[in-house]
Amino acid sequence: MNENVLSKLKILAESAKYDVSCSSSGTVRSNKAGTLGNTVGGWGICHSFAEDGRCISLLKVMLTNYCIYDCAYCINRRSNDLPRATLSVSELVDLTMEFYRRNYIEGLFLSSGVVRNPDYTMERLVRVAKDLRTVHHFNGYIHLKSIPGASRELVNEAGLYADRLSVNVEIPREENLKMLAPEKDHKSVYAPMRYIQQGVLESAEERKKHRHAPRFAPAGQSTQMIVGATSESDKDILTLSSALYKGPTMKRVYYSGYISVNTYDKRLPALKQPPLVRENRLYQADWLLRFYQFRVEEIVDDAYPDLDLEVDPKLSWALRHPEQFPVDVNQADYEMLLRVPGLGVKSARLIVASRRFGKLGAYQLKKMGVVMKKAQYFITCSELPARTIHEMTPQGVRRLLVAKPKRTDDRQLLIDFGEEDRP
Repeated sequence: MNENVLSKLKILAESAKYDVSCSSSGTVRSNKAGTLGNTVGGWGICHSFAEDGRCISLLKVMLTNYCIYDCAYCINRRSNDLPRATLSVSELVDLTMEFYRRNYIEGLFLSSGVVRNPDYTMERLVRVAKDLRTVHHFNGYIHLKSIPGASRELVNEAGLYADRLSVNVEIPREENLKMLAPEKDHKSVYAPMRYIQQGVLESAEERKKHRHAPRFAPAGQSTQMIVGATSESDKDILTLSSALYKGPTMKRVYYSGYISVNTYDKRLPALKQPPLVRENRLYQADWLLRFYQFRVEEIVDDAYPDLDLEVDPKLSWALRHPEQFPVDVNQADYEMLLRVPGLGVKSARLIVASRRFGKLGAYQLKKMGVVMKKAQYFITCSELPARTIHEMTPQGVRRLLVAKPKRTDDRQLLIDFGEEDRP
């Protein structure tokens, strides 16, 4: 392999590491005769999580780390003195195919700095995906970062070749984005988001009439927000996330704890380390919004605008609402079971299905995956002692359950909520 290309790859892979929105979930496309790869491939170098929880390998790289913008929080801002590199379309296509053939990767996550203008950069990203699909018949997973400000025509073409498209919001509030990235605005971000949504919906309608009509970004879209670089509260962040999830194509919002890469810029906070615990709590709250039927105002409100860093958001809600407990697992409806700390979606469904055949006790609940260490203070059943949240008091339960910070990956979030399988 060309040494010059490998040196470029080293620079551009390093430049791409701060973008966390690269989960490859949401699409299934099997291998076909005459094509290479598939989106549900086997084991490899773990870079991301598929929808069923498997780690899969992605080549995560930038097309170029040159950029016309000078965003305060970005390592690739134009005023930074750092090694720069650009891969040609053919070089990147050849790299992807070579790495796939060597079983290093199962897909591609491609982003880029903005050079010349958004359309020029977006056109080159689209060419990479198009060549992979049409010239090399690559059938694996492709995630493209849509460039803010790119034209609708280019976004529409990208959706024909990519499995997932994403546009990063970065900073939730417009005024704070303007402070740190004066050359950007939310209009340029939300416009391609709308183009992607319209493309997916139009494709779905077309496929109802013609089953072989091309699919448009079958894995939908995702976005990313930086946490801790500006003054937004968790309520501000989750309110925006909830609004984005109301769109039919937004599959995932990612939260990236701010990393001090440009310490010389006085507009940025002086943090010794990224706010990883806060990032973890936001992911857990996001899980509640998507799978546990919680509303934003139940998780955070004007009285509690920020998430509790000591306990997970569901436990925090339960401790603030002792009047809702204890819950009788043999009688409570599914929606209420979801609100019990230590019960997950899977265990709540098992409880509802199993109690039709007899009363459930502690042994059966443990077998279903209920985390009894948490749940015992919020539930009742024939075999459990009556030391509920009322006897222990919310403060007493909190003291017993306050834990050390845990891993922030998806599997740990599931364990925290009481189930190890994705809903």
